[in-house]
Amino acid sequence: MLQNQSNSQRLFERSKALIPGGVNSPVRAFGSVGGEPVFIRKAKGAYLYDADDRAYVDFINSWGPMILGHAFTPVIEAVQNRLEEGFSFGAPTEQEYEMAVQINKMAPWVKQVRLVSSGTEACLSALRLARGFTGRNKFIKFAGCYHGHADPFLVKAGSGVMSFSIPGSAGVPEGATQDTLIAEFNDTEGVEKLFKKHGNTLAAVIIEPVAGNMGCILPEKGFLENLRRLCTEYGTVLIFDEVMTGFRLARGGAAEVYKVIPDLLTYGKVIGGGMPVGAFGGRKDIMQHLAPIGNVYQAGTLSGNPVAVSCGLATLRYLDDHSEIYPQLDQSGTRLAKILDAKFKNAEVPFCINRLGSMISIHFGTTKLQNYTQALAARNEVFNRLFHHLLNRGIYLPPSAFETWFISTAIHEEQLKKVEVALADF
Repeated sequence: MLQNQSNSQRLFERSKALIPGGVNSPVRAFGSVGGEPVFIRKAKGAYLYDADDRAYVDFINSWGPMILGHAFTPVIEAVQNRLEEGFSFGAPTEQEYEMAVQINKMAPWVKQVRLVSSGTEACLSALRLARGFTGRNKFIKFAGCYHGHADPFLVKAGSGVMSFSIPGSAGVPEGATQDTLIAEFNDTEGVEKLFKKHGNTLAAVIIEPVAGNMGCILPEKGFLENLRRLCTEYGTVLIFDEVMTGFRLARGGAAEVYKVIPDLLTYGKVIGGGMPVGAFGGRKDIMQHLAPIGNVYQAGTLSGNPVAVSCGLATLRYLDDHSEIYPQLDQSGTRLAKILDAKFKNAEVPFCINRLGSMISIHFGTTKLQNYTQALAARNEVFNRLFHHLLNRGIYLPPSAFETWFISTAIHEEQLKKVEVALADF
């Protein structure tokens, strides 16, 4: 081992011996952007600190959950108080009810909710519930949208699957995806064709209302409304995967922003405040099909874990009590977009910036990015150079052009100015 290796490099070499690829989630390996990953030791506010004590302005924010920044005092205190009373019981707690009340308060279309431990678990459970409710098997997903790593979803699944050029995944049998139909994001005509051909067998349409796993891609005007119309017409369950957007884009997430109410929603990320919490919920008549009162089975030993729920509940309550947060996040997002635009508007390589609130991404080689096909065609080698340029100057971006950047309330003009200065010599 070389003497001039960093602590991160030493940790990565050690980890590769015992952990596949040295990481516990593929995109962390920097495979898309090249180089070796930075190992993080701690975080506070807007900053990450690596194993060599270098500080980075954080635009990943744990892939979305840390909307209030790292180690936020009210959240820390809530977790500490809970720890003194026990970690896990395998029995109901009042906190689970309080979480359901809070979700319903912020997103009143969620009439009933079931807590789980991850966004993946929420999405696979919501799909099973939709199938059980309708008695149908087929469902539509959109190319480039990622709904976790359950077998039926690993078809043109965005995120890490795009980063590593994997068309699906080994180990997923053909039968697991035979009822998965693929549509292009923002292509209403294509969706209508699928409904005309398969409508009477369609259990669900699942979509990220704002895509976050092929970059940040917004729905065009009327797109979500047409999905709602088609699902209502054919008796198909519309599922909004709000694992990223839920409680981040607004109190009620993307459903509130776009004023389109789905039948079921899935949550993760912000709902856990950085701890493993997921949820799915929506219409009561559908949720009533879940065991123990219905015939759709779903269970989890750590579902509603009291420590994790205390973290998420403190986060949601703070967001709910401080109406100024979402305008503040939007202001920071606007400022960041202006910084990026000012830097690249005179460059030879065309680019586009997609943003809504505190979600943002930049793509090179194109002036418009609205779907998976366009995302694949972008010049990601330019992003990769940008990633390492900023990383070397203390700015931590998601290590993939296909991932959304997330802004927290801890990001202020001081941190945004650091980005502007760091871009000066790119």
